[in-house]
Amino acid sequence: MKKRALCLPALLAALALTACSLPGAQDGYHEGRMGDTMETYFFDYTVNSATLAASYADAVPADGSNFLIVDITVKNTSPQSIEMYDTDFQAQWGSEGEEDYRVPITTDMSTGEELPTLDDAQLPGTYPLAIDEEVEGILVYEVPAGFQDFSISYLEYFDDESTGDVYFVYFTAEGDAGSGAVSA
Repeated sequence: MKKRALCLPALLAALALTACSLPGAQDGYHEGRMGDTMETYFFDYTVNSATLAASYADAVPADGSNFLIVDITVKNTSPQSIEMYDTDFQAQWGSEGEEDYRVPITTDMSTGEELPTLDDAQLPGTYPLAIDEEVEGILVYEVPAGFQDFSISYLEYFDDESTGDVYFVYFTAEGDAGSGAVSA
């Protein structure tokens, strides 16, 4: 089966349904911490570090927001080349549900349009991964100020539009959670 990008509303619905039905760790739900390697059907991923910042490259987040800068490693473990999407990895925080998430700033959340990266370290909105290829790069999320605890999630999604397991990596980001976060 080929990996496909999951549109944002479908991922939110699937995550909400999965989270509501999971009283704890069960089949189909995987939880890790920063530095843990999550082994999905298509690839492995590791959140290496996370920092809150008042800017990234020449970009500044909206008032009342910070950038969450996540260093991540992704390795293709499938028997074929795959196309990766920045929307594969959502950042979550808080407990308000559907509003407490973002995709990286390389995708416009309202249109789904891919936006250019701000520097060479940032992973693009779409990129290929050859068999056994590993990439390390930066995902940048615009998140509300005042939060320091986050998770990065991934939901397996297949060509037949079925979903598989869901993976969460929980961590506390370095830096100031207020509006005066560190500059990156």
